[in-house]
Amino acid sequence: MEERPSSQGTWTFLTNHARVLAQIARDPGTRIRDIAAACLLTERAVQKIITDLEDGGYLTHTRRGRTNHYRVILGTRLRHPADDGTVDDLLAILDHKSGPESAAG
Repeated sequence: MEERPSSQGTWTFLTNHARVLAQIARDPGTRIRDIAAACLLTERAVQKIITDLEDGGYLTHTRRGRTNHYRVILGTRLRHPADDGTVDDLLAILDHKSGPESAAG
């Protein structure tokens, strides 16, 4: 019988920043607690990532009562020189609702 590799490897395809950004794009009114649970991160880590994304010009937030409402700034270029694209491109790829046929163009 073939042994399955451990699900806890030493690398992943996405950064925590990409995961948090995708969660916010899916639900701009989501709570940090819910983002943390969905991304398997601590609330403190999510707060730091959100600060990084805001400082980098990828995200803003406004206070609505006791909650924050986030806005992803579309059109923002990705940071790494090898990543030729925008936040819009990344979110389109990560959109779990689209099937493989949409990636083929």
